Amino acid sequence: MRYPVAGARPIPSRHPAAPLPVPASIRLLATTLRVAPATEAEFRRYGEALTEGDPLMDDVVTWMSATGRAQGKALFDRALEHGIASVPNAPAPLRALFEEVESTPDWADVDLLHRGARVLRAGGSDGLYVARDVALHGGYLFSGFNQTLLRTGALEKGSNQRFAETTQWAMDVISPHALLPGGRGFRSTLRVRLIHSFVRRHVAAMPDWDADAWGLPINQTDMAATIHGTFVAPVTAAMALGMFNSPGNLEAVAHLTRYVGWLIGVGDEFLPRSFRDAARLQLLTLSALATPDETSRRLAVPMAEDPMAWRFDRFQGLRRRIARSQHLSVTQGALGPRAMRQLGLSPYVLPWYPVLRFPLNTVRSALMQLPGGLDRAAARGDRQQRAFMARLTSEAAVVGGSVAALP
Repeated sequence: MRYPVAGARPIPSRHPAAPLPVPASIRLLATTLRVAPATEAEFRRYGEALTEGDPLMDDVVTWMSATGRAQGKALFDRALEHGIASVPNAPAPLRALFEEVESTPDWADVDLLHRGARVLRAGGSDGLYVARDVALHGGYLFSGFNQTLLRTGALEKGSNQRFAETTQWAMDVISPHALLPGGRGFRSTLRVRLIHSFVRRHVAAMPDWDADAWGLPINQTDMAATIHGTFVAPVTAAMALGMFNSPGNLEAVAHLTRYVGWLIGVGDEFLPRSFRDAARLQLLTLSALATPDETSRRLAVPMAEDPMAWRFDRFQGLRRRIARSQHLSVTQGALGPRAMRQLGLSPYVLPWYPVLRFPLNTVRSALMQLPGGLDRAAARGDRQQRAFMARLTSEAAVVGGSVAALP
């Protein structure tokens, strides 16, 4: 590990010595919003956080592993479904976790959470395309994070399944009235948080895990990047497709991102207070983590071919080829030729889909500002998102992950 400042905490070598270049589209957004660049201390803090996990949930997993996973998981599920008060004499780690998450923070605004969820549903299929083609596909540039993915069977499972699992969780989160204690998104987020902790414990114990190089698996910095990629990227990168939102809608998305990040165990210092802050943190994340290597290509190239296995009712062969080209065009349009090369993809893909969608989405964005427009767009977008999920998954697909399936 490196010590870039005297007396500072050790920083894994995956953290660059200076901020890395970011795609032009992200730089343009940051310039438009007048986002201040990260300070030296902020950049260093992102390096330090590569060694930090989720103490509350990690204590639960330690207790669960000592007690027996089946018994511990049964108590966890009871608390999740009925509240910690339903677990008499609850073990201290379980009580500490649920007393925290059942106490909604004073800063959380329920109306803003509901509005942010409607905005993300209103993104429809194009919003999911951005989440897949930009956030997930581009996320393979984060080679340090790839080390965890590869050790949890990412190649064997396939990117299609990984995207389906992540997207199902996100759709649970943005479903109507889902985030308050007991809601679908609340329960789904805590299950994902538990899985993260089991993976962190399992991968960190592997003999080939190099903590000096990679830090802790699923650490605070990587989790913050995932949260911003899941909820902020679909409204920032989607601007390239003509999908624009009012300032109030963008603030609602930032607020939802902060709350979901807090619920999944990300420290509040890494979560946005405003949409401008979200854009600043997104810029900081990219400049601190985008260090591609051969793992980037190992994961990204197969993902580019995933549309060739999707299900279409008619003209399946033709529509699969069009889908492959379409999704690569979204990736290229947002990330640019340099990132495409780093991912092992052709940099010469024309961004034809963003160009075609821009006028239609611009009109839809304007209509969304009319009375009732956001509700109508959210209902239409929800149908589109569910149809897209049905296209890339089978009825037997395991969505959301399973603690029981972990080693």
